Amino acid sequence: MCCENNNLNERLAKKLLDCEEDVEDRDNYLDIWLNSLEELSEIEDSFGMNDQFDLCGKTILDVGTDAVKPLYIALKLKPTKIIGINDDDLPSFASDIEQKTKLLLTETRIRFHSCSLFNRESLNRILKREKIAKFDFVLISKTLHHLRTKKCVVNERNKKHNRDEKHQCREDEKCCIYGFDAKEVFDRLLELGKRVIVYEAFYPQDKDEDKERGRGDYFTKNELLQVFKSLLENEKYKIKFIRPQMFDLDKTTFDRVEPLLRQVDTLCFYVENKQEQ
Repeated sequence: MCCENNNLNERLAKKLLDCEEDVEDRDNYLDIWLNSLEELSEIEDSFGMNDQFDLCGKTILDVGTDAVKPLYIALKLKPTKIIGINDDDLPSFASDIEQKTKLLLTETRIRFHSCSLFNRESLNRILKREKIAKFDFVLISKTLHHLRTKKCVVNERNKKHNRDEKHQCREDEKCCIYGFDAKEVFDRLLELGKRVIVYEAFYPQDKDEDKERGRGDYFTKNELLQVFKSLLENEKYKIKFIRPQMFDLDKTTFDRVEPLLRQVDTLCFYVENKQEQ
């Protein structure tokens, strides 16, 4: 009898644990859907073309896609095609969105692929398959800080703060923080799209839970300032802030950026080549 009770208790405990995990997963999914809806409301003005928001015939590349925002964009703005790529695992519901929206959305085709932005061979195969030479828009939503390509900066930070710690870099070490090369990243993005829309959060005081290898770690205020300085060095680029204030960013307005970054924790801007406007 004692053994039977123990077995029953174990089964009940496992069932309870499974239920708790299921509730947690559903809560996480709900957060994704709600956050994506909120983010779209911040991003939407970035799609304006000459004060028009008719995206009929337009294409969008969603880098680091959450799979949800493309659905919201399709329902509201109705572009012709949205391609989402993510070099991590796509959300489990991505295939359902891709398949079932064919029944709901006659104007927009949504497709998702597991692919890195910097894997040119794989991405070129996707573009060829989708029959797209260049997208009208590239959307980078809370993903810019993951697009790190330079070597780990931890040792340099230790030197700057007079620490004697020696950091051993390995590809899989979560303590690595790769540097961010704005020129390399935005040159690549503007190869793929006419306008690059960035919606970025920066919480330097918080731990970045989705940090993998050296790709994570939220931007600090100073890192973002350096990103904008680097972009302004290329006179071919037009840069426009959308949130929290709308204005063209150039050398005469650069002094407006630092006060903004002290007041907010998210921002939205876009970059495009002046000759493609």
